[in-house]
Amino acid sequence: MYVIYMLWLRQLKRYVRSRSRIVAALGQPVLYLVALGFGFGPVFRKAGEGDYIQFLTPGVVGMTVLFTAVFSGIELIWDRQFGFLKETLVAPVPRLIIMLGRTLGGATVAVAQGLLVLVICFAVGFRLPGPGAIAWASLYMTLIALMFTAFGTALASVLADFQGFQLVMNFLVMPIFFLSGALFPLADAPKALATVALLDPLAYGVDGLRHAVAGASYFGPLTDLAVLVGSSAALLALGSYLFSRIEL
Repeated sequence: MYVIYMLWLRQLKRYVRSRSRIVAALGQPVLYLVALGFGFGPVFRKAGEGDYIQFLTPGVVGMTVLFTAVFSGIELIWDRQFGFLKETLVAPVPRLIIMLGRTLGGATVAVAQGLLVLVICFAVGFRLPGPGAIAWASLYMTLIALMFTAFGTALASVLADFQGFQLVMNFLVMPIFFLSGALFPLADAPKALATVALLDPLAYGVDGLRHAVAGASYFGPLTDLAVLVGSSAALLALGSYLFSRIEL
């Protein structure tokens, strides 16, 4: 437990000290909120879908958690190249414990970033349906963060350089985001696109967030929770297995 705590604390210290990282991570969500939220808002309203800011906010929050969680895997490559990972792995503790500590740290940072973006959304007109919405939203953000932090760790465990990691991320993360229904309602999407979304784990995270903070759901909250818990467990198992096979 002590090792998990120290690794978790190290991730948080990295996040707090890197003010430029915090500001940079807010740039894209704010751009989506302003450009898409106000740009497509009138069209969305005329189509009878209601307030686009209310619809878009869960997608933007989910995007923030996704990107922050996945790219925490870059730190694993960084630690490997600069020797910190080697010092950590020689400790007399199972690698599973080390992986869990790193994953919990990265997930905590991702949730903090998501909550920060949610606060910013209030400045552009977003409103919560009730006082319990934050608690439910935090639960969904935590599951998304755990799932994709483990996913990023699994990828970083089999890649040795930043270039390869960035390439894989561009071919995986962006499709995961755009096919999740974060920017458009899946109920009105073409059948082929809606079918693909069924295979996208982020779609269930965004849908759960939308149910928590906007009162709307496509899959249903129980389905969202079941898929997120199952996907998180599977990716944590995969990440642990690949992390245990890292060769320095």
